[in-house]
Amino acid sequence: MRILVVDDEREIVDLLSIYLRKEGHQVIKAYDGTMALKKLVEYPEIKLMILDIMMPKKDGLSVVKEAREQNIDIPILLLSAKGDNMDKIKGLRLGADDYVVKPFHPLEIMARVNALLKRYRTIQHDHEDLEIGTLTIKKAEHKVLTSSNESVALTALEFGILYLLASNPNKVFSVDDIFEQVWQQDSVVSAKTVMVHVSHLRDKLEKATGGEKIVETVWGVGYKISKV
Repeated sequence: MRILVVDDEREIVDLLSIYLRKEGHQVIKAYDGTMALKKLVEYPEIKLMILDIMMPKKDGLSVVKEAREQNIDIPILLLSAKGDNMDKIKGLRLGADDYVVKPFHPLEIMARVNALLKRYRTIQHDHEDLEIGTLTIKKAEHKVLTSSNESVALTALEFGILYLLASNPNKVFSVDDIFEQVWQQDSVVSAKTVMVHVSHLRDKLEKATGGEKIVETVWGVGYKISKV
């Protein structure tokens, strides 16, 4: 897999490159947000991006926003300074898939990368389509289409959550259930992280459908999609 590593600290980029290459990945390097966006265009075969939030010229949050606006749906793993909780939440809302707090152990990054790639490959290779309300979920193509055949831009995690709920209509999934089946990794993220992704998914779907309540909250229990 080709992976883009973006950080203005060259030592971090070089360190992660060593570990990623040991895992058999090819590495593309960038040292600021502007360069990162150029690399994404130059190398469309990039399958994942590791992205620092605090960078010169264009910060990581701006990169996430612009990448998702361009319908670049690869997994994005954010690197954030300790204590930057609002930046992490904003990053998830903009479309990032996961984050790791600095300082980190490179093996933690490798575990997160492998989990994200595994989930992304699973999404790409499943061929069952679903219809929920006025939406068509085309899993093989990693697309969600409206009744007017317009695409709804979702991140890999948002798509995973939607497909999990849609493929099990009327079943209520707790935050822990969603994490276990969608994140597919040993390290535990906070309940707030899962809830942020669900909230962002719901907002996108309601905007795309003109207000349809696709994802329902079952207070004190979790989330579900009712069979129509």
